[in-house]
Amino acid sequence: MRRGVWLALLAVPLLAACGGKHFRPVSDTPVKIGKPYTVRGIRYTPAEDPDYDAVGYASWYGNESGNQTANGERFRPKGITAAHTTLPLPSYVEVTALDTGRTILLRINDRGPFARGRILDLSRGAAEQLGIRTQGYAAVRVRRVEPPEKDRARLRDGKPAPERPRASAVELANLRERLALESGR
Repeated sequence: MRRGVWLALLAVPLLAACGGKHFRPVSDTPVKIGKPYTVRGIRYTPAEDPDYDAVGYASWYGNESGNQTANGERFRPKGITAAHTTLPLPSYVEVTALDTGRTILLRINDRGPFARGRILDLSRGAAEQLGIRTQGYAAVRVRRVEPPEKDRARLRDGKPAPERPRASAVELANLRERLALESGR
């Protein structure tokens, strides 16, 4: 075969790879806060909030494998990640299921949820680790934390961080009461 034909054949896979999405490598830098944005008539203002501590409801999503997250990474359903409307990307939070007390560490790398009454959209991997995958929806506490680099590295690699202590019965009762007061239920 002629040299030009060989070069053309070698170039085809390279050109095909260029046609896909360009994903940002999974990294903790740069941190992206972002500009205010509106979804379904609700305005969200991302901000640095090191003391973020909220109770509300979380759901999970996982069929978007390969899509791009709001900070440019490839969405990995089995990763231990979540979407939040305003926290910087990435951020790390501890999430406690108010029905079981199970607490996990996860990495926020996407925007959402945009469903009324929800404060977090979990990846399938995070929902499984938290023990709410079969329910699909659960009351949670979300608290921003600064974990050690070892835990951050595991989460960036898509692996769970070491187990966190479960919340005590007293703490869970207080969190459920706080949820009831804040949600008017």
